[in-house]
Amino acid sequence: MLVASRTARAAGIRPGMKRGGVLTLAPGVEMFERDVAREIDAQRAVAITLMQFSPEVALAEEATVIVDISASLRLFGGVLNLCRAAKALLATLGFSARVSLAPTGQGAWLLAKRGNRRLLKMRSLERHLATVPLWSVVEVRPFVDWFAGLGCETIADVRRLPRAGLQRRCGEHLLDSLDRAFGTAPELFDWLDLPPTFSARIELPDRLEHTEGALFAAHRLVVQLCGWLCAKQLAVTGVQLLLEHERGRLAIAPTVIEIALGEPAWREDHLLRLLRERLARLTLEAPVIALRLDAAQVQAAEPPSGTLFQEPGGSAEDHARLVELLAARLGNENVLRPMPGADHRPEVANRWVPLGQSGQAGQPMPLPVGLPRPTWLLETPVQLLMRNNRPFYGSPLKMASTGERIEAGWFDEQLVKRDYFVAQADDQSCYWIYRELISSRDENDPHWFLHGLFG
Repeated sequence: MLVASRTARAAGIRPGMKRGGVLTLAPGVEMFERDVAREIDAQRAVAITLMQFSPEVALAEEATVIVDISASLRLFGGVLNLCRAAKALLATLGFSARVSLAPTGQGAWLLAKRGNRRLLKMRSLERHLATVPLWSVVEVRPFVDWFAGLGCETIADVRRLPRAGLQRRCGEHLLDSLDRAFGTAPELFDWLDLPPTFSARIELPDRLEHTEGALFAAHRLVVQLCGWLCAKQLAVTGVQLLLEHERGRLAIAPTVIEIALGEPAWREDHLLRLLRERLARLTLEAPVIALRLDAAQVQAAEPPSGTLFQEPGGSAEDHARLVELLAARLGNENVLRPMPGADHRPEVANRWVPLGQSGQAGQPMPLPVGLPRPTWLLETPVQLLMRNNRPFYGSPLKMASTGERIEAGWFDEQLVKRDYFVAQADDQSCYWIYRELISSRDENDPHWFLHGLFG
């Protein structure tokens, strides 16, 4: 028995007991075999998540993660706020932990074994480390019996022994470990090296038949992604969430959820909101047994705006977040974006395409000087009535501008020949109309069309 829950301890079960003794005290106890590979994966997931506070994160023995936050204290509002934020992230991952802080990484590690301690001064660290039991130091454990014979119970008792004798008897590693903890020797850590792309997977403890549970599990993957992005100083432009179903003879292909972002993002709340909207619109075809989050579309993160005052009506980033939220809620095909083309024909130059459709907008044609274009363009031009040889739309229209001739489309067999005018009605409303260029025999019956409306 390595670890016992609070209920098991209340029943008299203690770490180190044999299986038979545990079953004798509590016949209905539930025991699990230790899975070292899953423990290593969990420790690495925690380390990547904590990179939101610092890129310098190291993995240590006994499920320990060491983070150098010396440059992050002011950024996160002090020690208490930073520790609370770290515990909140660990709770999101489904773990509980002891969070301690000290001027040295080795010292913080030893303090965490006795509870949550937060020390900022070396003098306080020395006072608290002096009372730490010997078994807390990994390098001391092989010599615990010998130290007990000398009457040593704490680290302070060991430090009072002659260094030369300790070095001959126990080697250099023991003294080096104590010196690093007390700050008298430099600390050298192997900082965690991240892969160039992010891909994380989580197996669920039970089958999920509703998307609400999938969102809870996806949240654990999102916080890991945010830690990876912060450490790499990157922002994601598209993510892919895969919901894996049963395997075997009745295997079903994973359900793929693609999320394309209008603007690069790296914040947990925004990414989670988009996933929530997409999962709410999804109907599961089969139970989910695992989730995987991939983020291969990334780019360098841009620094925040340095303007003193906020932009009225929200910044460009706020607008992009709104568009992404609408796309996640309504679907990419129901949210359109403009894609102007290099064409003189208005119906071709002014195009709206779904948000997820690939392609880049072309350089629009320059507009003639002094000839305005309307804000609203009709999808299909409306043919106007003719009264007294004048186009009529609610009232007779009079021309308020010179003509603009457009002849284009010969290259794609959709030739148009038109003369455009700004026309004004009796109520002073303005319209954008055109007259088709026709042969001389049809000049007595011109064809006028309404193509746009001015605001």
